[in-house]
Amino acid sequence: MTKQRLMICRTPLLWGSMLLASAFQAQLGLAAETPPVMPASIELKAADHPWDNGDSIDVTLSGFDPEWLKKLMEGEISGVISLGISEEQNGLFPVIASVPPNDGTWSVSEDSKSLEMNLSGLKRDEKYFLRAFWTVPDAEPQLMASITESISPERQWFIGDKFELLFVGLVICGSVVLFIEIARRGKPLKVRKIAGLEAVDEAVGRATEMGRTILFIPGIQDMNDIQTIAGLNILSQVAQTAAEYEADVEVPTDRSLVMTAARETLQNAYLSAGKPDAYNPDLAYYVTDEQFGFVAYVSGHMVREKPAACFYLGAFYAESLILAETGNSIGAIQVAGTAEPSQLPFFVAACDYTLIGEELFAASAYLSGSPEEMGSLKGQDAGKILVGAGVLAGCLAETMAWSFMASLGVLTAVIGIPAVTYHLLKAKRPEAVT
Repeated sequence: MTKQRLMICRTPLLWGSMLLASAFQAQLGLAAETPPVMPASIELKAADHPWDNGDSIDVTLSGFDPEWLKKLMEGEISGVISLGISEEQNGLFPVIASVPPNDGTWSVSEDSKSLEMNLSGLKRDEKYFLRAFWTVPDAEPQLMASITESISPERQWFIGDKFELLFVGLVICGSVVLFIEIARRGKPLKVRKIAGLEAVDEAVGRATEMGRTILFIPGIQDMNDIQTIAGLNILSQVAQTAAEYEADVEVPTDRSLVMTAARETLQNAYLSAGKPDAYNPDLAYYVTDEQFGFVAYVSGHMVREKPAACFYLGAFYAESLILAETGNSIGAIQVAGTAEPSQLPFFVAACDYTLIGEELFAASAYLSGSPEEMGSLKGQDAGKILVGAGVLAGCLAETMAWSFMASLGVLTAVIGIPAVTYHLLKAKRPEAVT
């Protein structure tokens, strides 16, 4: 009887607890199923990206609550902001970017009230419309904001990301123009001596005395290689000297276009020397495009004809040692030059003189002595010095956490003051009496 009364008394309490628990669970379930609220008063702006190639625009979504945006970016809100683009105002707007997660496309402004991105890969001068959507799981996207007027990317005169390159280009070009003007006014420009180029007269004179030809090979590449062009520039000076000494310059080539250019070079050289009748177009001829077929012919020709001087100036590869050793075996004076680092040791070992790297490209100015070429050479050197100083200043700035200008000033003081002092003392030093 007592147990039955206790059960009757506890029944209302049990049912009440169950009802409260059910209501609490229902409330929790309702809250979990309620989708996140879309932020209100969001504004979408689009503008042409300045100083570009005309293929990008800047997009800004502003008006967010900072706390809400922070939670969204941290993944505490289960929603996604998507950006759609279309070439028609009422057309389809495929999604091209979304956040979160942020793959680096979007950036949050400092005030944390807006999202910004650069939209690239667009067509120049094409009209575009943009719309921003708010999307939550298991729900249709909702329009968040849109632009009412179309936006068109436009191309500017210069790409803004290349301003550093513009500065370097202006420095180098300005240096070249300045030194050309200095050379034209008759001021001598000092260039260090290059032994291989000083030996040109010696080699041509020896060929004249022995009554033999001069062999000149402008590399084994076509005219699209800068080393071939440099070699033909040197050929012009060598051929002009040979024309004055009445010596023959033989130019075997492995490209038909190089043969044509070599013939033009020889003709102009003989014309400049005042001996156009001595020019023989058959001295520049085509052999074969095959690398080792060309080398086999030239090596055999060298053994049979025994030229007094051999010039190898241009782009060379595996055949460099074969040519140099053959020329060495017949006792010819050999002058070689290439910008291929892997072939320089062979030329150094087997040739009398070797032009290393940039000496090949400076040879034309060195031999001709024309104001334009000499000024260009000195201007490029001055530009390289300035660019090198900038690189060193940048390294110093990053290492010491200084500003670039402060680092440049320190570098100028450390290097410039001793250099200026040395030149001033050298200028005041009395000349030795002979």
